[in-house]
Amino acid sequence: MTEIHETVLTPSELAHLGEGVVAYLREMQSDELKSKFPGLPEIASGTRLWALFAANGQPILLSDEKDRAIAGAFENDLTPVAIH
Repeated sequence: MTEIHETVLTPSELAHLGEGVVAYLREMQSDELKSKFPGLPEIASGTRLWALFAANGQPILLSDEKDRAIAGAFENDLTPVAIH
């Protein structure tokens, strides 16, 4: 018989899961970025960029190249994870 072990996380624990370890990589259109990257200069509408976010959602960097965004994660000792 197999035992099932269930781990229950509080909302606070879930919010901090992966913090300092994981970075989320996402391709986004410039129109979506204004709310995520405060102070972002004007970018032509429809421009696609790669955004890297900390596990808690804080923006880390933007790049027009996916490889550069991944390198940015490694430079910050973070494991990049792609989200769609």
